Amino acid sequence: MRKYTPARTRQPGLLGLALVFIVAIGTLGTMIQAEESKAAPRFEKILFLGNSITLHGPSQKIGWEGNWGMAASALEKDYVHVVMRSLAKSSGMTPKALAKNIAAFERQYATYDLKENLQDAFAFKPDLVVVAIGENVPKLESEEAKAQFQASVEKLLKELQTDNQPTIIVRSCFWPNPAKDEALRQACQKAGGMFVDISGLGKDEANYARSERDIPHAGVAAHPGDRGMQAIAAALLKALEPK
Repeated sequence: MRKYTPARTRQPGLLGLALVFIVAIGTLGTMIQAEESKAAPRFEKILFLGNSITLHGPSQKIGWEGNWGMAASALEKDYVHVVMRSLAKSSGMTPKALAKNIAAFERQYATYDLKENLQDAFAFKPDLVVVAIGENVPKLESEEAKAQFQASVEKLLKELQTDNQPTIIVRSCFWPNPAKDEALRQACQKAGGMFVDISGLGKDEANYARSERDIPHAGVAAHPGDRGMQAIAAALLKALEPK
């Protein structure tokens, strides 16, 4: 009876080891590329176009002493600066920023001269634009008014689409208004931008400045406080996260 002898295990030669090494390096390279593709976006210039929530200078009449987004308790706590700080930290570079109050556009959208009033904004040539308007727009009581407002926003966004094709974000109103928000949404979609719905924030009393501290002027108190500003910033930043 022949005695059974186990077959000798064949060890990989140098060529086999080299192939394994090459495959491993290739896989690692693919993983690194995938991680890089998910890296935080880098923006060199950011333009914020909004109203008092974005920027409001001192006004003794209403008891507002700040020169930043009403009614954050400090400059670094308004949504503009929270967004800037977060993007600087995640990308490793500090972008330049321009914040403008265009409440006049909201109130006079049908006749507002974009080229005359926003020369500095267009010349800035941002690669990220955040449009945060709507709260001061008069009530859109007809389909005609809604169409006119939407057309005006579309015109604004078109002017912002310069040669460098900036990323455009349009957010809904903090004080939710279905008619205004829908007009903003449709204008944003037509421009190929990203629409951020923050309408739920205004439904939470904790997001108002009046819930954080005593503010004599009701109008100022009705603006987002530090928590509300943080929530607005978080919504905008989430839209910029790599998909």
